[in-house]
Amino acid sequence: MISFKHLGLVALLIGALSACKDKTAAQDSEQTITILQTADIHGQLFPHDELFWEDEQITFRKLGGLAHVKTLFEDERSKNPEGTLILDGGDLIQGSAYAALSEGKAFSPIIQEMGYDFLIPGNWEVVYGKQAMMDVLTQYNTPVISANMYHEATGESLFPQYFVKELKGVKLGFISYNDPEIPVRQNPSFSEGIRFDPIDANLEALITELKDNQHVDVLFLVTHIGISKQYDLANNPALERVDYVLGNDTHERIRKPLQAKYTKVTEPGAFASFVGKLTLTVKDGKVVDEAYDLLEVDPATYAADEKVAQIIETATAPYQEEASEVLGYTSVPLYRYFVVENPMDNFITDAARWKTGVDVSISNGFRFSTPISVEEGGKSPITKADLWSMLPVNEKVKIGKASGKQIKDWLEKELHNVFAQNPTERFGGWLVRFSGMELTFNANKPKGERVVSIKIGGNPIQKDKLYTMSACRREGEPLPTLCRMPNTVETEVMDYTIHDVIEEYLKEKGTIAPSLDGRAKALDLGPNVLSQLPGTDYQFH
Repeated sequence: MISFKHLGLVALLIGALSACKDKTAAQDSEQTITILQTADIHGQLFPHDELFWEDEQITFRKLGGLAHVKTLFEDERSKNPEGTLILDGGDLIQGSAYAALSEGKAFSPIIQEMGYDFLIPGNWEVVYGKQAMMDVLTQYNTPVISANMYHEATGESLFPQYFVKELKGVKLGFISYNDPEIPVRQNPSFSEGIRFDPIDANLEALITELKDNQHVDVLFLVTHIGISKQYDLANNPALERVDYVLGNDTHERIRKPLQAKYTKVTEPGAFASFVGKLTLTVKDGKVVDEAYDLLEVDPATYAADEKVAQIIETATAPYQEEASEVLGYTSVPLYRYFVVENPMDNFITDAARWKTGVDVSISNGFRFSTPISVEEGGKSPITKADLWSMLPVNEKVKIGKASGKQIKDWLEKELHNVFAQNPTERFGGWLVRFSGMELTFNANKPKGERVVSIKIGGNPIQKDKLYTMSACRREGEPLPTLCRMPNTVETEVMDYTIHDVIEEYLKEKGTIAPSLDGRAKALDLGPNVLSQLPGTDYQFH
């Protein structure tokens, strides 16, 4: 006599066999899987100017807007309804007035409606502190994953370490890593209470878990560590069973995936101006064909989704009046896309030196901030929204003194952070920005040998002379540290912020026209370097 227990086991066995049969049937035929990826949106909710390098010159086009991205998502999903997955690669809730003024809270209802399958945190998600980050990200009502972020007090993961989803009989697995150098890259106070482990701490274990125990067919790493380190990671033997590295962080517009030794790497631009589209043909659990396209979010092509547009309008309404305030004008385009020197940062550091009266004003080599275009012979307003995009962290200004030797040693370190031949030694954004100083260097020389000449105030730098310098205070760092330069002297924090400086400068000047004046010059690079990734033919455009 067969018991109910035995009948239950038989039913389970029949169900399992049926599932296997369905899976086998799905795998016997070719299945098309579509992966859509956004990254580094940096709080940009509306269409905006985008800079392109075409025919050896700068051009601008209007792109972006999350309501338009939503329409693109739905358009692409309609082409492959059962086989489309959508993800975001981090740095979403920082970088705009609406992000800063709401401390990211404006984004939760918007993201709930976007239709993402999962998201990952980037290096700037920590900007409002651990608790604010957790509050915003958990209110997405969408999975957020990261394999190397832990509660410092308990050692528990902040988020699930991976995401698995089956589409059309194909099992997809995604492991996510955030930049382990966040406590150094960002203000140290931002990430208090969070432990960041190196990627290799659990990489092989998680690959084994997904491939051998969960039997994932196609495996992805979703990383927010920058293109150089992502490409280097793709040359690591540990990635032999990884199909793709879906990269983020450096805002690169990769239009043809970079083939490394063990896998391929993509990165889909920034500011919600682009969506990376990876199309895979899978048979018997293996990728047999693939195609990649970097889709431009053109508002003329993708009309705004009405529901998302309404949610954005509601979420931003409390901040619209402040964000739209005009502070001044520019008669030349403002941008910061180039590795060595940009007019936007020349404007910012010139304003800081004008206000403080120091010998040299310095600022980080940020990659983010949408440009401001100007019609020939005209001028464009600079609003508070633009100011928050340029400088999303409004810190007080710090002033100190450093010797010529300190400055030279610091510049050698900053140059190595950008141009190190070993990708694992690269750090942060592009070359540090400054006013009052002229630097000539060789980008491709060894560490410590790149500086050719330094002038301050038009005169060669003197090793033992003390120079006055200004930078933005980074909360949590020692008082004598200026923009990662330690041991300055007579250091003090002023009672005004960098935003105060810019607003006062624009009120005084009215209309600005910052130029590229050669204050930073690489002797062994071309004049228009928008990216640099040795060992590949990749070009930003």
